[in-house]
Amino acid sequence: MGQVAFLDVSKRFGSFTAVADLTLEVEDQEFLVLLGPSGCGKTTALRMVAGLEEPTGGTIRIGTRVVNDVEAKDRDVAMVFQSYALYPHMTVEKNIEFPLRSRNVPKHERPAIVAEAVRTLDLDGLLDRRPAQLSGGQRQRVALARAIVRRPQVFLMDEPLSNLDAKLRVQTRAELIELHRRLATTFVYVTHDQVEAMTMGDRIAIMNAGVLQQVGPPQDVYEKPANLFVARFIGNPPMNTITGTIAHEPEGVVVMLPGGRVPLPAPLAHAVSTDGRAVVLGVRPEHLAIGDGPIAATVSVVESLGHERHVVCRLEDGQLVTARQPSSVTAPSDGTAVRLSFDPDHLHLFDATTEARFDT
Repeated sequence: MGQVAFLDVSKRFGSFTAVADLTLEVEDQEFLVLLGPSGCGKTTALRMVAGLEEPTGGTIRIGTRVVNDVEAKDRDVAMVFQSYALYPHMTVEKNIEFPLRSRNVPKHERPAIVAEAVRTLDLDGLLDRRPAQLSGGQRQRVALARAIVRRPQVFLMDEPLSNLDAKLRVQTRAELIELHRRLATTFVYVTHDQVEAMTMGDRIAIMNAGVLQQVGPPQDVYEKPANLFVARFIGNPPMNTITGTIAHEPEGVVVMLPGGRVPLPAPLAHAVSTDGRAVVLGVRPEHLAIGDGPIAATVSVVESLGHERHVVCRLEDGQLVTARQPSSVTAPSDGTAVRLSFDPDHLHLFDATTEARFDT
């Protein structure tokens, strides 16, 4: 079974804590993405599973076996690195075959195993080349083929697409999703790119400063972020987050924002009731409209993307918010005074001090 479990796992380098009390379970045959900014601890967590780093505390389990004291070569995992890590003096065929040689697979069995990996990753015609003669995408496929021939319980991938250009990243993302489906094996994938995480993962686990923030299916995390960090990190453009205060008025509970007030729907109004409480109101760009609305703003920049545009507006106190518009709508001019309306069914509310979400 290709389950991976972190149980209160910590990793410290001197006085610096890279991973703090991480508890996370990856199901057998799941594609789980560890997501977060540089330095958040995601690669350190992956390296602890691989056996390249030793945890300071806690337990790591692969399948039913605790692997804290198991050497990397005996953990039945295969790791794909950001840098490909191919042997430059070996041909593609020899690079793919190398794990079989190091594990003493009988010589007569190796060609069939290599041929299967070559077919899976469409590397026919490249077997006699050396890494320097390959494109970035081809090198990445060779690195994947070298991992596949080991037939591990778990694949560990550390930002494998970050060295590819934008077009090739999109293509290779699709290839990895298909590969996971064909192999029916557990994938643990590290990235800082939230588009990769949203499009590839069965679930995503978001980390920040060594601490796990939220775990769930991509759409669930997008629609219900657990805190301000997740809200601002997931989404492109990111969620608008506007600082304001709670007020009770005859018509109901509102958030007082620069340039106006936004009524809260009943579930949010029940979740927070203290007058004058500092809060952060969140709304995705697709749920913010320009037209008749309660908030005054000024158009700062209009970013045209062809199929749509992003209208960046400045509130009275200087806070910036972004509204997503279809290209079929007439674009406002820079400097135009506008009114902003918020979709009441898609508002998010966070405590300004703890940054935690007010649950509804």
